[in-house]
Amino acid sequence: MDGYAGKMVYADLSAGNVTIRPTPPELKKQYIGGRGFGIRLLTDMVDPKIVPLGEKNVLVFAAGPLTGTGIPLGSRYEVSTISPLSGTAMSSNSGGVFGWKMKKAGFDAVVVTGRSRRPLWLFLDSGKAEFRDASGLWGMTTGQTTDAIARDLGDESVRVACIGPAGENKVLFACIINEKTRAAGRGGVGAVMGSKNLKAIAALGNIPIKVADEARLNEVKERVKKKITENGIEQALQKYGTAVLVNIINENYVLPTRNFQSAHFPAAEKVSGETMAATILKQNKGCYACIVKCGRVCEFDGESGEGPEYEPDWAFGPDCGIDDLKAVARANNLCNEEGLDAISAPTTIACLMEMAEKGYVNHPVRFGDVPGMLALVKQIARREGIGNELAEGSFRFATKYGHPECSMTSKGQELPAYDPRGIQGYGLATATSVRGGDHVYGYLIAPEILGSPEKLDPLVTKGKPQWAKIFQDLSAAIDASGMCLFTSFALGADDYADLLTATTGMKIDAAELLKSGERIWNLQKLYNIKRGLGRKDDTLPARLLNEPLKEGAPAGQVWRRDEMLDEYYTLRGWDREGTPTAKKLRELGLGEQETGR
Repeated sequence: MDGYAGKMVYADLSAGNVTIRPTPPELKKQYIGGRGFGIRLLTDMVDPKIVPLGEKNVLVFAAGPLTGTGIPLGSRYEVSTISPLSGTAMSSNSGGVFGWKMKKAGFDAVVVTGRSRRPLWLFLDSGKAEFRDASGLWGMTTGQTTDAIARDLGDESVRVACIGPAGENKVLFACIINEKTRAAGRGGVGAVMGSKNLKAIAALGNIPIKVADEARLNEVKERVKKKITENGIEQALQKYGTAVLVNIINENYVLPTRNFQSAHFPAAEKVSGETMAATILKQNKGCYACIVKCGRVCEFDGESGEGPEYEPDWAFGPDCGIDDLKAVARANNLCNEEGLDAISAPTTIACLMEMAEKGYVNHPVRFGDVPGMLALVKQIARREGIGNELAEGSFRFATKYGHPECSMTSKGQELPAYDPRGIQGYGLATATSVRGGDHVYGYLIAPEILGSPEKLDPLVTKGKPQWAKIFQDLSAAIDASGMCLFTSFALGADDYADLLTATTGMKIDAAELLKSGERIWNLQKLYNIKRGLGRKDDTLPARLLNEPLKEGAPAGQVWRRDEMLDEYYTLRGWDREGTPTAKKLRELGLGEQETGR
């Protein structure tokens, strides 16, 4: 097989040593790479009873076989762990250049175990790996850390994935930042890294990444490139970035506003992708081999940074009742520097704003309070003042003060920028997501709002369980391959299968691709069951089930869980409690013993 670096690093922080082993062929065949590698290794190695921030948790960095091969948008890598925020077996995806450089350094994956007594960083270089002292890096922001390692190595081509103060302080939604602005953002992967006293992983090297059939791959590359460049959604992403969604979602009256108390923000245009392009945008930026370049390099008032993307644009903007684009961009930059999830941080602040306005907690911040919002970002990262409580996430915070209904979370993880009351299938995909509140594990916004691959009525529930399953399985396979999820607007399962076949030499068709994704999904589900999650957890906040929307086309709508959940479980081959049946396990090659019964 080709497309793989062929080796994996096992980095034992407790012992202070590293071991290099071949990448197992059976892992490639069954789980492809990326998220598949991470989840398989994680669930094999970690007892479900562990504490996520304890020494026995594992952190897996893994690229896919399509990462770094020059395939358009083939740049992604995954970080998998047991989430301290949701308690799930989860993965967090990032782009940029780090995944490619990890493979050029000679490795498909890095498996981090144990806990060091002192801060360390891991250096990957041309097939070798070693720990180095990070005592001097501890306390630095992600940008400072990246620059310091480059200076230490004397090589600006090094690519660094690191944590900031938020990870060091074990904020439950701390993330891992590579190239200063790209984030493995969700689930608290940065907190796990901080709990292990691992500050960074840096990659150097120029080991070739071979492919099985270069001529065939070039043919498929041209086909997918044409599809991507001609796709209208991809063109909009290039022109206005992901924040092009602000106006679209707002016009559909499903843009969560003021902590999901409504779903329409009258001033949305002020923080839209169009306004960003006309005011603070300096240039577009893409990940390795990207032809879309949806990244936004923005400059304003002497400050420069990348973003905000749609999610933090919404979360620091409409969800906090703020229409100041510069303030939103500044808050996003702070998240990158401190190493904070730019969805969970602002939505936790929005939760506080609602609770403060209602008198549930004594704090001066209110919706629309720009200085208060910016101050809270820093307080959360540093665990200062009320930031120490907010650093536990909105669910724990709201529950502590007796009002868990103010936390807009699923499985303890904050929800992203779409109101499920007006997008029924998306609500199902989010509620059943195996990593908690989520959108990219099954992006039904594509068919229900954007009309890709076909337009569905977002207000009906019929047929949505099947759509949710297909999108979830396909997303898992895309994550495993190393491709950017945005390619799914233009490409189908056949395209990904052809890319994998030409790259690896494995004969993969669309059905086998989807089966691999289904295998990964079920493995995550099984592990979550062992950790005590079940049917009761496949849901959304009570507000979304009981309080109807009041404006626009979805007025009067709530999210209708009971019309979809049983059918979804049946389509997945699970019992009524959401447990995979023995038949389904045999079909996927997982074995009955995986249930832990």
